[in-house]
Amino acid sequence: MENTQDPVVALTDEQCWERLGAQELGRIVTHVGGVIDIFPVNYVVDGREIVFRTAEGSKLFELTVNDDVLFEVDDHTETDAWSVVIRGTARRLETDDEVQHADTLPLTPWIPTLKHNYVRIAPGEISGRAFRRDGEPDRYGVQPY
Repeated sequence: MENTQDPVVALTDEQCWERLGAQELGRIVTHVGGVIDIFPVNYVVDGREIVFRTAEGSKLFELTVNDDVLFEVDDHTETDAWSVVIRGTARRLETDDEVQHADTLPLTPWIPTLKHNYVRIAPGEISGRAFRRDGEPDRYGVQPY
C-alpha cells in the first residue's frame, strides 16, 4: 500500500487486475427473482476476464437465468487489506474453441468433483479499495473537524 495518511485508498483498474491475478479464490454473487446467493469459486484471470469451472447445479442454473453477477476477491496481512469487486455478466462457454482455450488455463478444481462447465465473467465495471490496518481512533474523545 502506498505511504499515505488515508486508511482507505481507491485502486486503479491495473492495480485491481494485478491483485486478482495473484489470487485464486473468489466469490460470485448471483440473483434470481428475490433470491441472492453467494458461492466460493477458484478462478483464473484470462486477459481482462475471470474464468472458473463448475458442476451442474444451482450456481450454473442461476447464471443461466440471470447473467448479471458480482465477483469479489480480497486478501489481508497484519498491516494491509484490499478488496476488488467486478460487476459483470457471466456466461457458460459453449463453443469448441472456447472450451479448448479454457482447457489450456491453469484451472483445476480444489475438491475431487467433476466440473465440466467453464464460466467466463466479462466485467462491466471493476473497483477496488486498499486499506491500512491500524487501531481504531478514539471514538469518545474530542474529534477534529
